[in-house]
Amino acid sequence: MRFIDTHCHLDFEEFRDRLSHHLTEAQALGVGQWVVPGVTLKQCRTLPAFAQLHPGVHIAFGLHPYFMAQHSATDMPDLAALAHLHRSQLVAIGECGIDGMVDDVTAQQHLFIEHIVLANDLRLPLIVHHRKSHHLLTKAFKQCPPQNGGVIHAFSGSLQDAQSYLKLGFKLGVGGTISYPRAAKTRTTLAQVPLQALVLETDAPSMPLAGYQGQPNVPKRVVEVFEQLCTIRDESPEKIAETLYNSSQSLFSC
Repeated sequence: MRFIDTHCHLDFEEFRDRLSHHLTEAQALGVGQWVVPGVTLKQCRTLPAFAQLHPGVHIAFGLHPYFMAQHSATDMPDLAALAHLHRSQLVAIGECGIDGMVDDVTAQQHLFIEHIVLANDLRLPLIVHHRKSHHLLTKAFKQCPPQNGGVIHAFSGSLQDAQSYLKLGFKLGVGGTISYPRAAKTRTTLAQVPLQALVLETDAPSMPLAGYQGQPNVPKRVVEVFEQLCTIRDESPEKIAETLYNSSQSLFSC
């Protein structure tokens, strides 16, 4: 079986000393490609060189809403210029979105719409962060419809939420959240949507699976996310793996 981790922060400090080890472990389990999103302008500037050092790594540029206090007024125009410059290396725009637990939702919404505009301009999918913000994302998508779909990262929500994203061409990111008993609603939703609407992700070093709380998440555990997904789907593991791999490849042109 082959796997693509469609969302992992391999360039973060937690992996600096042992990244090669972690990638080798993941490769031994069939994980051969990773999508590394941007979170700040400074970090995005380092991603093209990072990707060149690590075969199988694909990159995206974005300003994460969690870092709103760090983003300056010129960061988005500078990010757009950087994205045009490195268009050939990019597989998406993001990580971007709206976080209902972060201050100044109005500014977040404005910044998110600018990401949608950039993705449309470059004909790229979006990697979208959400937290208590499905209604705000929907509002932004109505104001500026995305033209190339993307991924709703770490999806959690109802079947109605899921269906509204699928109609816009988005896929749902399946991560370690589904390993927790409290995720019953999300597990039920992910069991009901079309298989081709799902992609796998770790969000490493964040979003650890149940049993690994307090530890940095690592790239090889995307296979454990896959195993969790298999417990709630009717298709065979082989069919699930093949479909998710092909869906990820198609979405990110990788």
